[in-house]
Amino acid sequence: MHKQARCALAVLAALPLLGQALAPEPFRIVNGTGAGAVALHAVRSGRPDWGSNLLNRGPLAADGRFALRPAPSAGCSFDLRLVLEDGRESVLRNQDICRNREVRLATAAAVVPPPVEAPPPRQGSAPQPSARGVQPDAAARVASGTGFVVARDVVLTNQHVVEGCNRILVRTADGRTLAATPPARVDTRRDLALLTVPGDPGPPLTFRANAVRRGEAVVTYGFPLSGLLSSGPTLTTGEVSALAGMQDNPVQYQISAPVQPGNSGGPLLDRQGHVVGVVVSKLNAQRIAARTGDIPQNVNFAVKGSEAQEFMRRAGLTPLLAESTGADRNAAEVGEVAHRSTLFVRCER
Repeated sequence: MHKQARCALAVLAALPLLGQALAPEPFRIVNGTGAGAVALHAVRSGRPDWGSNLLNRGPLAADGRFALRPAPSAGCSFDLRLVLEDGRESVLRNQDICRNREVRLATAAAVVPPPVEAPPPRQGSAPQPSARGVQPDAAARVASGTGFVVARDVVLTNQHVVEGCNRILVRTADGRTLAATPPARVDTRRDLALLTVPGDPGPPLTFRANAVRRGEAVVTYGFPLSGLLSSGPTLTTGEVSALAGMQDNPVQYQISAPVQPGNSGGPLLDRQGHVVGVVVSKLNAQRIAARTGDIPQNVNFAVKGSEAQEFMRRAGLTPLLAESTGADRNAAEVGEVAHRSTLFVRCER
């Protein structure tokens, strides 16, 4: 047999099968919703979760097609889901991809968040209300931090703020207490976490689209030293000192704006009110003084806004973006922008 013919037969023999038949072409999913999609999921029908986002090379435009060749063992019946840029979803279930080699998802609807169910009260604690709002557990061990709204009913904070929590509550700018719906989506390398918080915790903040320069003025907004300082939010100002963190960590900025425990997870904003980072830590001055004999001043760190945006995209969310090119606002005006969207985060253990 001719060598090229033998090679062609070998390639055909290596193609995966769908059902019992050879699939000459991949199965195609068409985005017919009229809007761009930031996440696509295709799983075997009956699977309890949606698996990973298949759009690892970027969004799928309106009328765009995505080719997929499932493993032979996956069978013919698939559930499909598109998550659109505006948060709506398009879902089709029990699609026979062996008979229909191209499936078009054409309609989308807003996602209705599940109701928040408060856990049963501990012995000796106050009863949980059945009306709107959630009652904190007075018997719990409590740690606290800060978070801010980045999408509808979605809050961004630090992973270390929510690690090991039995329950996570947030207090909104208008005084309501809402419960986060587990599980949290976390990124331990970046020290970031996304919380689903049904109940409209506030409007999403906008991230800065253009690059941040060393020396730019920044503002922090958060809830440091809860129980010692003001129960309300605290604003501090400073500058971006360096474009990398401790030991040249490329994920972080070094900032001079003072931060304290409890600021973790709060927004770092430029002077136009756009998010440029997420406050994460301060330098341990006592430890450095013990090693060098000198006490460092105002050496703090924030996760870069670009890293937070990438984390959101991997979670199927599209961050709000804007260029910071106009006139700067004063710090008080930036605080007013942040106020409605910045939340006190309570971790109950």
